[in-house]
Amino acid sequence: MRRGETGTYKVSSVGGESVRAFVPASLPPAPPLAFEGSLQQTLEAAVLAVGRLDGVSTLLPDKSLFLYSYARKEAVLSSQIEGTQSSLSDLLLFELNEVPGVPLDDVVEVSNYVAALDHGLKRLREGFPLFNRLIREIHGVLLSRGRGSDKDPGEFRRSQNWIGGSRPGNATFAPPPHTAVPDCMAALEIFLHAEDDGLPVLVRAGLAQVHRHRTRSVRR
Repeated sequence: MRRGETGTYKVSSVGGESVRAFVPASLPPAPPLAFEGSLQQTLEAAVLAVGRLDGVSTLLPDKSLFLYSYARKEAVLSSQIEGTQSSLSDLLLFELNEVPGVPLDDVVEVSNYVAALDHGLKRLREGFPLFNRLIREIHGVLLSRGRGSDKDPGEFRRSQNWIGGSRPGNATFAPPPHTAVPDCMAALEIFLHAEDDGLPVLVRAGLAQVHRHRTRSVRR
């Protein structure tokens, strides 16, 4: 199925120049996703992989050790997307109060990822719902120290951001204007808790991740 645009563009003025910002359409996609052919095969493979992971976890003598390592590996990979040079060994040395082999700011940033993930998981285990309040809390922990601590931790952004280029006017991609962020995130919250669209959990998580990246609701 060929799909049309997945959102609209809104032109605004930032710093005296025109900015074409992308505003994603609300989820779920319209028309609905058709789970057939290669898409169905991909979904089945993903569900199988998750099932295998769940099965392996029952054989581990200590799940907490696995989660400890997994969370830190994920933090390293996620932070590298943002340009940090820290490795898993650097992070472990930092946690042991040893000197890492890369700039301290890089390792602190990765350590913040771990703290933010731990905070979010703890709140969910306590029964706190995955609402925008929790997303802002996690962001507050993520930017609690080091680089980015001056960029409104725990708040949705209040200015235009961009990816690529030296300014919003020549950016490769400009997310929604800050005035549209509350509505975008409110729509995401509704989608996360919808129970009447028939979407599998893995698909819902994937779509939510794409929507979040397109919105870039927080400063980083």
